[in-house]
Amino acid sequence: NHTSHSFILLGLAESPGMQLPLFGVFLLMYVLTLMGNVGMVALVGIDQGLHTPMYLFLRHFSLVDACYSTTIVPNMLASLASGNRGISFAGCVAQLYGFLLFGITECYLLAIMAYDRCAAICRPLHYVVMLPKAVCVQLVSMAYVLGVLYSVIYTSCTFGGSFGKSNIIDHFFCDISPLLKLSGSDKFIREKVIFACVGINGISTSGVIVVSYLYILFTILKMPSVQSRSRAFNTCASHLLVVSLFYGTGFFTYLLPSPSHRRLDKVVSVFYTMVTPLLNPLIYSLRNREVKEAWMRHAKRF
Repeated sequence: NHTSHSFILLGLAESPGMQLPLFGVFLLMYVLTLMGNVGMVALVGIDQGLHTPMYLFLRHFSLVDACYSTTIVPNMLASLASGNRGISFAGCVAQLYGFLLFGITECYLLAIMAYDRCAAICRPLHYVVMLPKAVCVQLVSMAYVLGVLYSVIYTSCTFGGSFGKSNIIDHFFCDISPLLKLSGSDKFIREKVIFACVGINGISTSGVIVVSYLYILFTILKMPSVQSRSRAFNTCASHLLVVSLFYGTGFFTYLLPSPSHRRLDKVVSVFYTMVTPLLNPLIYSLRNREVKEAWMRHAKRF
């Protein structure tokens, strides 16, 4: 047994003829992802009308989305363009750590944003008291701290053993499951620790989201105005669509046994690494009236 000094990522394209089309599609998706998320970060920063708890959370959510996608896509694009699929051991560790850091932080930000919407819709008169600026900063800081803590645990467990079997990773980025398959040492305890942490993170954050939206649903049903109910339903439905896509694909990858995947890991991974960061600015920003008005105000200045 020995520790490999580099890995080879097999990637998505098994046929050389598919590399160029995939490069074009993923490059377009990545550029749109950066434009949407970085634009949202800048807009909330410069527009005084968006300096509220909801948009503070949304600003950090967009920042995390941009970083989350950047840890994976540029390396994949370079591999598709050059044909060089190698990645150093240190680069693999850094990629996995960054992916986990921003992915876990995003989970907690989604839960915080669901609670924020629940407080705004269900307790509008107490909203300012429930979420003052100091509390908002503490919640965002907690999301980042938990992201750092759990990503250290996951990364340590993944790279805690030696890699004596092979250095070929059957994936398009350094992820936990394909790396553990290459581990040549005993990995039973490390797999159980990872499984337990994924369960804790997933169940706790998704539980907050589900409970928050149930409260929102009950409040919406009590609204006297049909127009208000329709608008609230449309907003919640679009939010839950993205949340379901992100959590559904994540649970499929990390909580279901590997044999049940039937080699769908790569396809599913595309959704939570590239599709959801692309959709989030559309769902959380461009469908929002206040955000669109802020875009128009600043567009007129140019």
